[in-house]
Amino acid sequence: MNTLPGYKITEVVQLGVKSIIYRAVRESDRASVIVKTLNTEYPTIEEITRLRHEYKISSNLKVEGIVQPYSLEKYKNSFAFILEDCGGQSLKHHLAGKRIKIQKFLPLAIQVAQTLGEVHQNQIIHKDIKPSNIIITPDFQQVKITDFSMATRLSREVHQNSNATVLEGTLAYISPEQTGRMNRDLDYRTDLYSLGITFYEMLTGDLPFNSTDPLELIHSHIAVTPVPPYQRNNEVPQMVSSIVMKLLAKNAEDRYQSAFGIKADLENCLTQL
Repeated sequence: MNTLPGYKITEVVQLGVKSIIYRAVRESDRASVIVKTLNTEYPTIEEITRLRHEYKISSNLKVEGIVQPYSLEKYKNSFAFILEDCGGQSLKHHLAGKRIKIQKFLPLAIQVAQTLGEVHQNQIIHKDIKPSNIIITPDFQQVKITDFSMATRLSREVHQNSNATVLEGTLAYISPEQTGRMNRDLDYRTDLYSLGITFYEMLTGDLPFNSTDPLELIHSHIAVTPVPPYQRNNEVPQMVSSIVMKLLAKNAEDRYQSAFGIKADLENCLTQL
């Protein structure tokens, strides 16, 4: 991005295959903002529609714990999505193969669970919960969920069987039912599985399933029980490990039934700690 009228680009925050995220200064009030644009000069109708969808979904979400949307502005052959800059970086950046100490993990996890619960209360399924879409402020005091480009307004969505090349979501984090191989609808509990994968990575510094083969990853999500976090990191209390393993249940009925239930158990762990 060379220029965007009304904004001065200061840095590239994230360069993705389909999008670029910048930090910029809004000239009207000198506020720092985040600018998301598509990473192609001639985006497809589908790509433009997804960016507009993300703006519309997040604009209607009155949830404090999400990165707040400001505006969608015409930019060249597409749009620029302007968002709040909370001064943080993605959880993925903080992890980078490292573990998060249990004393820091619990307050962060409680905030994420609270926000996800509020998102679900608004009948939104995120469908792409992962460290890249969780923003943490430098002091580790505030956590925000971002990127609603794949979200749906439905309380339940029929998920047709599909091959691994056209799956929605990020393969390392998607639930068994989101693979399209379970012959069942998606509901809010798909996000809880993805949250479990994220918590697992925070606590162990690694994913529960590591493979470059998409079909092997899909098989693992559907049929392989991961090693419990406390066995990979002896600093993880067994109670916290059990919470994560419940989130990673293959059948949605065996997981937590709401993000607020997760929050309550995490708060109990924090109290005991």
